[in-house]
Amino acid sequence: MIFISSQPDNSKKLYFNYLKAICSLSKLFSDSEIPYLYYRVAENIFCKSFNADNFSRDDLAFDAKKNNIGIGLKTFTEKGKYTTEKIAEFNAFSKELRSLDNTKLVLRLSDLRNERIRFAKRTYGVENSIYHCIARGKNILKIFETNYELIDKNAIRNIKYSTAGVQFNDAKNEYCFNFSKSTLYKKFEIPVNSIDLPIQILDDPYELILTLFKKVDVIQPISEIPGENYIILPLYSLRESKKGNKVVAEKSGLNQWNAGGRKRDIGEVYIPIPIQIHKSFPNFLPPRDKSFNFHIPTGEILSAKVCQENSKALMTNPNNALSDWLLRKVLKLKEGKLLTYENLKILGIDSVRITKIDKNNFKIDFTKIDSYDEFQENYL
Repeated sequence: MIFISSQPDNSKKLYFNYLKAICSLSKLFSDSEIPYLYYRVAENIFCKSFNADNFSRDDLAFDAKKNNIGIGLKTFTEKGKYTTEKIAEFNAFSKELRSLDNTKLVLRLSDLRNERIRFAKRTYGVENSIYHCIARGKNILKIFETNYELIDKNAIRNIKYSTAGVQFNDAKNEYCFNFSKSTLYKKFEIPVNSIDLPIQILDDPYELILTLFKKVDVIQPISEIPGENYIILPLYSLRESKKGNKVVAEKSGLNQWNAGGRKRDIGEVYIPIPIQIHKSFPNFLPPRDKSFNFHIPTGEILSAKVCQENSKALMTNPNNALSDWLLRKVLKLKEGKLLTYENLKILGIDSVRITKIDKNNFKIDFTKIDSYDEFQENYL
């Protein structure tokens, strides 16, 4: 075990007890002897037990991080020695991938997958990565870990192409891609030395829940409220984009350094704040030119403020702190190179989530393609 064996005994015991307790309630959902474990619950249990950072809602390559280890969390039904599980979706590239075949298709898939892994490592400051897996069998959980690796393009072989998709492998792993779902899958092998956790499924979990409900004061969870706890901002230009053709403006936003009119610093950039955000949620962000702490995914804190006419820009102070982190370190753009929507599309992101910690502290995370569109449709 790459990760779990290095964790304190009390953390491992807590993790196993959480899993046994949750899975004991399986008959709330199914009469099967295979424990029910919703994947979001498994992610939350893992992060709570090992005090890991929870990235599951960010839709990037890793679900969690502990120290410098990025972790992909998987839970699935045991179907034998092997199982094939989803590891990435490429809906934005569906049309392009369908037009390719054999080697070209596999190489393009490999590039897309590998760049998303590299992007997540840069975003979170990750050096090593693993998959932590839970296979659910009859009255048992089998816990194991395996390497989380790039696809080795130089070792690709056994390409099998069909109208449904393509199968291939490199020196260490087997993959398959499904055209209709635009989804890449990886084969996971359940090792003989897995941690086997017996599960006792309660016959009547309803009575237990009712008893607990009567004994404790029920505290209502804090809901995530759009405009109160968080907002979504686009990394592209709403004004220059058209339906089905999003564009990062060449002379504003994250390419502000390229604007004319005066000499500009190469690091002069900002994240656009649509006017509708201010109209719908006027009290979410601090007033114009008031500094606040801006927490980035690596844990570092930048100084930021809302700037420019109509408070349209989220900038850092110094301004190049944002470009140094976002454009240079994370997106790996060289100075003088324009950011394009294609750059974002490859990484599977085109928006950011701004979470309000308190009135002086805000956190930024990347969000999947079309996140701002969904936010706009539902809340603006």
